[in-house]
Amino acid sequence: MKKTGFLLTIFLFTAVHLMAQDVTGKWKTIDETGDAKSIVEIYKKDGKVYGKIIDLINPKNENATCKECPGSDKNKPLTGLVIIRGLEKDGDEYNDGKILDPISGKLYKCYIALENPDRLKVRGYVGFSLLGRTQYWSRLD
Repeated sequence: MKKTGFLLTIFLFTAVHLMAQDVTGKWKTIDETGDAKSIVEIYKKDGKVYGKIIDLINPKNENATCKECPGSDKNKPLTGLVIIRGLEKDGDEYNDGKILDPISGKLYKCYIALENPDRLKVRGYVGFSLLGRTQYWSRLD
């Protein structure tokens, strides 16, 4: 009985701790090959969540621009580019926004969710979430 109570306490503490965590902060983006590409700062503005590239990992890309981006983002520097736009909290995840792929210039529907306090699941998709790609980003201290 004591073991069950202890396990329940640990489970509840972990669940409360994870719920108290927030997606805001600095994250290292990891692409599908496992390579780190950039540092994105996720922040809240007017009750919604946004993310912008604040640094590129590869110094060769320091002056890279978004050649394929639509509209006013076309040819903007990647550093400073807002790539996560207008996500709203919905339970344990944030959704109903968009994510910009700065390589292809395409906008996708997006949702993000904490896997644990230091790991963020980022999913971009077309139509519904089964048709898309997931990345896992690592929180920076």
